[in-house]
Amino acid sequence: MIIQVRQVTKKYPLPKKLFSKGKIQYKKALDNVSFDLQPGLYGLLGPNGAGKSTLINIMTGTLKQSSGVVKWNDMPIKSLGKKYRKILGYMPQQQNLYDTFTGRQFLLYMCALKEIKKEDAAAETEKAAARLNLTDQLDKRLGAYSGGMKQRLLAAAAVLGSPELLIFDEPTAGLDPKERVRLRRFMKELSSQAIVLTATHVVSDVETVADEIILLKDGQIVDKAPVSALIEKYAPGQNLEQVYLNIFGEEGVH
Repeated sequence: MIIQVRQVTKKYPLPKKLFSKGKIQYKKALDNVSFDLQPGLYGLLGPNGAGKSTLINIMTGTLKQSSGVVKWNDMPIKSLGKKYRKILGYMPQQQNLYDTFTGRQFLLYMCALKEIKKEDAAAETEKAAARLNLTDQLDKRLGAYSGGMKQRLLAAAAVLGSPELLIFDEPTAGLDPKERVRLRRFMKELSSQAIVLTATHVVSDVETVADEIILLKDGQIVDKAPVSALIEKYAPGQNLEQVYLNIFGEEGVH
């Protein structure tokens, strides 16, 4: 299995007041981004505004690129349609959850969206909840969930149906230190049989678990390599945090 990002560019028109001589001016959120991902764990690292969320939204099919293509096993994801939803597991950054739902109702709803067979949905829900330590919380209303519990629920929703491609957008937001470690280990476990991409500006989320790091700055790929290679190239004898500082400056480092 492989996901292929080929020369992906996304540009947005600037406000009319910024046009010069009546010509539409554009800002590029992504500029000619290309890479391949095969089974393993990848960290997409960059400061806020680097283009991480734009790239993720294009890879999940929720945003259309201005040019370029994203392919799954040489097939454009656009042509895969509903089949791509079964391949993909996505944990969004925003917690847009219905407070009146219970955790169980939410996961069953997500099973329906993923077209998991009705007779399999209950077992899939229990399995996903157990993997994220949520079994005892399944019948509570989401309005009573903490921020960290909501994050774990979104992670549980992402793994329903055992997808081959998993994309996590800032997955550790709101988690306490113990939960952050647990989620990192969980993503590493998933990567033995799937492609796992996690976008973050928190260096510690990926330093010890990622097979490779993709460094994104101002909508362009700076580099894509294992942590050890990046350290050798950008911060010899130091660590990934220093790589981050040397490339991005102080912005958003954790």
